[in-house]
Amino acid sequence: MYNKSDIELKVAEFLLQIKAIKLQPNNPFTWASGWKSPIYCDNRITLSHPSVRTYIRQKLSQLIQEEFGAVDVIAGVATAGIPQGALVAQELGLPFIYVRSKAKEHGTGSLIEGEIIDGQRVVVIEDLISTGKSSLQAVEALRAAGLSVAGLVAIFTYGFDKADENFAAAKCRYSTLSNYPALIKYAAEHSFIAQNDIDLLNKWRQNPAEWGKDSELKES
Repeated sequence: MYNKSDIELKVAEFLLQIKAIKLQPNNPFTWASGWKSPIYCDNRITLSHPSVRTYIRQKLSQLIQEEFGAVDVIAGVATAGIPQGALVAQELGLPFIYVRSKAKEHGTGSLIEGEIIDGQRVVVIEDLISTGKSSLQAVEALRAAGLSVAGLVAIFTYGFDKADENFAAAKCRYSTLSNYPALIKYAAEHSFIAQNDIDLLNKWRQNPAEWGKDSELKES
């Protein structure tokens, strides 16, 4: 049985424990977009921890079956979604393909790597959802190649309204193992953050583009 709330908290626990997610509300990072952020997420770190990697592989696979039923192929999004997608494809015994961030500039000029068959039903794998822009570029590439995109799954989402709007506009369903509210709940209950920082962290998610512009710490 797929218990969504338990899994959200368990994944949040793992990500905090292995420092795939770091919370620094009073010493924020700067994203490539220029946004200041109290959170830094690098889910590639999960690959270095076999027990965490296994749990995520199994739960992503279960999530696909719960949300989308039978599919023909799994697609990873370059770059961080590629290893997660390959692990899920192996778990489900399905073919695997991946979508480049841009087409190759040599050889075949491929944007999608791997064997594709027109009409295949595919689920897309991402590691992280912020605004959803790069994820949806991959979705559109797969659709343009003749595949039927059932939806997308990811390890974690910040839960921005903009992401919901973008996925709705693209008519693409998505689901994640964990999310920002679950993360903050677990972090607060297990002393990863101080209680007086919770309001600050929640305010960031409400208006990330404007939050904390006076900070100077750069995200690496």
